[in-house]
Amino acid sequence: MNKSLLQLIVAISETRSFTSAGEKMNMTQPAVSRAVTALERELGVTLLIRDRRLGVALTPVGERIVRIFREILQGYDKVDQEIASEKGMETGSVRIGAFPVAASYFVPKIISHIKQQYPKLEFSILEGTIADIQEWLDNRVIDVGLLIPSDKTTHSYPLYREGIYAVMRDDHPLSEKSIISPEDLREEPMLICKAGYEPPVLQWFDSAGEEPHIKYILYNYRTALQMIAAGEGLAVMSELSLLDLPPGLILKRISPAAYRDIHIVSGPVEDCTIAVKTFIETAQKLFPIQAEHEPLIKL
Repeated sequence: MNKSLLQLIVAISETRSFTSAGEKMNMTQPAVSRAVTALERELGVTLLIRDRRLGVALTPVGERIVRIFREILQGYDKVDQEIASEKGMETGSVRIGAFPVAASYFVPKIISHIKQQYPKLEFSILEGTIADIQEWLDNRVIDVGLLIPSDKTTHSYPLYREGIYAVMRDDHPLSEKSIISPEDLREEPMLICKAGYEPPVLQWFDSAGEEPHIKYILYNYRTALQMIAAGEGLAVMSELSLLDLPPGLILKRISPAAYRDIHIVSGPVEDCTIAVKTFIETAQKLFPIQAEHEPLIKL
């Protein structure tokens, strides 16, 4: 096995296609097929399942081995970056995973700042749910992720604490109140954004012994805002989701106050490449954690 072969197998796992992986590696489809067959014969296991209709899929052992291949390739990258750093040439790549609102707010600022000093660094971005990001981190698909931490989160660094607000139409009866409590929403139809974003909201209700009357479960905050604008309910949502409200919607402070923490998550520091460490350090510099940060939303 050599670096090119490892890259080929990883490319096949990502594209689910011998042809697409071959184009990425500048190899013909027959050459790709021969390389995979030879590797499987050498290892004595089947890594890939070929299906004309569904494409290429990893076997269970293939999934475990591809994860190891990614770790080995990361080791190659670390060597290359150490050599480049010694020569005064910062190079490398960073694969970033983030849920949509974090991707749009944080990632462009971080990349733009890094590019000013290290224009040769390359970046790729994957957007997904909190569960997607954690899975990508576990399988070494990405180098660093922006997510909402859980009890299982390790190797994470606080990035931002955002406030949580009640969202409603400006003609709703509760719009006359300056502060909204869980009891105020007891009988109200609620919209909840799932996919790992909802724990702080549900904890807020639970703190008062209340259970929200959930009318809709959604996975996109923009859809939630449009549904509220259409009169289909209320929501309790986080600060970064509310920076561009549709017309006719208003925000209200909630009591007790609630927050949602966003962390940067990576592998162990000793396993991170210079490029990944630069990304984390830049993020922490641009978004320093404060006990009470200045809210982006002024009410």
